[in-house]
Amino acid sequence: MILESLFGLSLVLNVSLDTQTPMSPIPAGWLQMSVRQKDAALLPLVHRATDCVVHKVLADPRYSQTMRPGDVNDLIVDSISACKRPVRAMIDAHDRMYGVGSGEGFLLGPYLDVLPSAVVQQVRTPVR
Repeated sequence: MILESLFGLSLVLNVSLDTQTPMSPIPAGWLQMSVRQKDAALLPLVHRATDCVVHKVLADPRYSQTMRPGDVNDLIVDSISACKRPVRAMIDAHDRMYGVGSGEGFLLGPYLDVLPSAVVQQVRTPVR
């Protein structure tokens, strides 16, 4: 079920987030930043995107505290299109810091790897 949900999510992301604007050049200051500094700069955008997904999952009428963690994946997939602005901001910032195309790789790789567990943890103890 998780693989099907993530596959569906990747299709939704490719369609709903494919409204990219042309990339601006990488600011000179970012070229001199360490990986740790870039990650620290990206972290608030990651939190914003994740918080949006958490709030959409909590607001979904299908959500209940008794759901199994795997069942929340469908709600996560459905919430992504409603969270396209913060998700797009995260992708664009990653692209600017690490190179064009890296943001989508981050989203579909490391970010989606931890998103389900992060959402499940946060919906169990909601952040308001």
